[in-house]
Order: sequence, then C-alpha cells, then structure tokens
Amino acid sequence: MFYIHHTSCISPQQTFGDADINHLNEINNKKLHAIEPSYEGIPTGILRRMGKAIRLGVGAGLPLLQKNNVDGIIIGTANGGMEDCIRFLNQIIDYNEGMLTPTNFVQSTTNAIAAQIGLLNANKSYNTTHVHRGLAFENALLDADMLLKENTQANYLVGGVDEISSYNYNIDNLAGWFKKETLLAKDMYASGTEGSIAGEGAGMFIVSAKKEHALARVTALQILHTGDAQTITEQLKRLLYKHVPAGEQIDLLLSGEDGDSRMIKYYAACEQVLGKKAAVGRFKHMFGEYATVSAAALWLACYILKEQSLPEHIIKYKNKRTAYNRILIYNNHKGRQHGFMLVENAEL
Repeated sequence: MFYIHHTSCISPQQTFGDADINHLNEINNKKLHAIEPSYEGIPTGILRRMGKAIRLGVGAGLPLLQKNNVDGIIIGTANGGMEDCIRFLNQIIDYNEGMLTPTNFVQSTTNAIAAQIGLLNANKSYNTTHVHRGLAFENALLDADMLLKENTQANYLVGGVDEISSYNYNIDNLAGWFKKETLLAKDMYASGTEGSIAGEGAGMFIVSAKKEHALARVTALQILHTGDAQTITEQLKRLLYKHVPAGEQIDLLLSGEDGDSRMIKYYAACEQVLGKKAAVGRFKHMFGEYATVSAAALWLACYILKEQSLPEHIIKYKNKRTAYNRILIYNNHKGRQHGFMLVENAEL
C-alpha cells in the first residue's frame, strides 16, 4: 500500500497541535462536537464565510501543506457542507427565488473542502472528493494507493471530514441511529440500547510510497457491503492470512464499537477471530459516530505506533504485549458498510 509521513486531526478531543488523548472530553447534549482551533493559517475574510465542515477540513489540512508539497488532494466525506446546502435551499423559499447569497451555494457542494484547500495552497494538481457514505475515507485511501502505484515519487494529501449538521442529525435521530438517553462517555458501550452518539471531525494525512522518515505504513485495506457477520469473519481471516506473516499476529484491534446494541455482533465476530492474543481498544467514545470517523481512527493508530502507549479509557481488553507494531482498525457504518485497515510500524 503506502506510507504515512505526517498527520493532523481536529476532533472532539485534544488531537490538534499538542495532542493529549489521556484526558477525555465528555459528551455534550448527546453530541461530541469538534474542538475548533483558531485557524491561524486561514485569512479572516475567507474564514468567516466558511461552513463548519470546510473549516474543519481546511484547518486540519493546511498545516500539513505548509511544509509539504503534494501532487494531489483527495478527500472523503459523506455529506460535505450539508449545512450550507440547507441554508441555500431555505433561502430559495425565504427570498422567493430572488437575490440569493452565493456563498452558501458555492460551499454546499461536497467537493468544496478539497477545492478550498487547493485554492488556499495554490495547488493545481489532482483534486478529487469521494462521497461513499461510510466508506468515503476508505475509497479516498484506495484512490491514493492506485495513484502512488503509477507515480512512485509523488506525495498526496488524503483526508476524511464530516460535520454534525442539524439536517442530517435530525434525520438520523428519527431513524434511530442516535441514543435517546443522556450518557457519559464511559457508559456508552454498556448502555445496551440502540443508537450511538453523534460526532464530527477531520483527519488528514500526507502519504507516499517512500519509507524514509515515515510514521506508519498502511499495509492492507478491505471494504465490503454486507449485513452478514459470517461474511465479515471470512473476509477478516483472508486479510490476516494474506498480510500477516506466519507466526506473527495483530497487537491491537481498534474497534469501531459504538454502543449500538445492533452492531455488537459484527465487532464480537472480529474479536473472536483475533482471539485473546490481541488487545482491543475502542475509539467512538472519543470521536463519536459519523461516516468518516475511520480517518480519526487512523490518526489514533499512528499516534499509538509513535508513542507506544494506550490511554486507559480506550482499552477494552489488555494483553501481555507492551509494544504495538501492528494495528487493525475495523469500522462499520450502520451495519452495512464495513472497512478494515491494517496499519503497521513503518520499519516492519
């Protein structure tokens, strides 16, 4: 696959700048809102016109581009600037299709995040956005992988971004995807009820085919659409057989378990395949549930590989290992879209 050289993440936790993930910020009003920085690299006149999703994506991406020239910008998002889209549609009604504010229209498209990063960085290279709901970020990674096979000397900015828009939150809430009760983060997984906690954020990565000075390597990526836990089990076994050398194993499973009682069977099936030899950690009490949360999970995996430590609050099961060199991320979106990412120490 490819190597990760630099990372950036804006999330509901202290992940941007000087990261401190040992402290856990609590759920607020049944949501985990991203902690927005001051966005020092974005001109004020442009910043005040940006919707939240664009602020998150640009704010996480620009710091990486200040020191790295890239040959393309690849973003995964399920909804992009949905809040701006709804504002524009409301204006059509409010102003009777008269003189409308163009800003909301321009920023309402899903490719606005990648486009804005390219404009602010004067990057005229490859620029694309993948919109595949819960597999948007994974498809962005696949795109980067294919490009790097053709252009082995290139560097790409790859990211996943989504916001909590009132429109999408209300629809998903009515559909039963979010908790009805008020919970503390530590109680999310033991709630035994349907639904999860809404989250938002942006994870950005500079990737290349070059091993030198890399933080981590994405060794394998597997995506599939199914509602059958047995199919998930079979695909995981194939991935492990193909990409984990005989006699070695996964050190840590980063599980996308989200407190939704309907999803437990999928995560339990993966844990059963790996057995007790792998530690299990969970991340959605930190970042919440949203379509591209796997970008935040990949940032967390890179952080763990670098720091070689696990915050206590993410641990579900411990093992006797003290080193973490091979991490498997498993996430599913609404029980239908599933993604595996195998992330390893770059020196393996």
